[in-house]
Amino acid sequence: MSWQAYVDTNLVGTKAVTQAAILGKAGGVWATSAKLTISPEEQKAITAAFKNKEAVQTSGFRIAGQKYFFVSSDSYGADACQIVIQGKKGGDGAVLAQTKQAILVATYVLPQTAQEAGIAVTNLATYLVGVGY
Repeated sequence: MSWQAYVDTNLVGTKAVTQAAILGKAGGVWATSAKLTISPEEQKAITAAFKNKEAVQTSGFRIAGQKYFFVSSDSYGADACQIVIQGKKGGDGAVLAQTKQAILVATYVLPQTAQEAGIAVTNLATYLVGVGY
């Protein structure tokens, strides 16, 4: 399956998220929703959020120019790389999930919920970790 198919089918296709992207941890956008643009600065900050939790807790993070306030950060699997970060912007929000080689980025808007989005994102992330990504 292509990276774009993961975004279209396993993230946006679940109807639990509105927009999504897959970033490489070493840099670059592997796939993205049609109307989602993540700047190089945002990509760097999202990648850094997993290394410097204090900074993301204090400042939040941005996706496509929208600021999300930090809500939580948890592990979602046995591998130390498996970390998920949740952010909010009013009633809407975002989920970031790190795998061994990638970072999944997803946004959702009401009536979608943080729980639904989190489940969709971590399900795909867990699968990707299992196949070496």
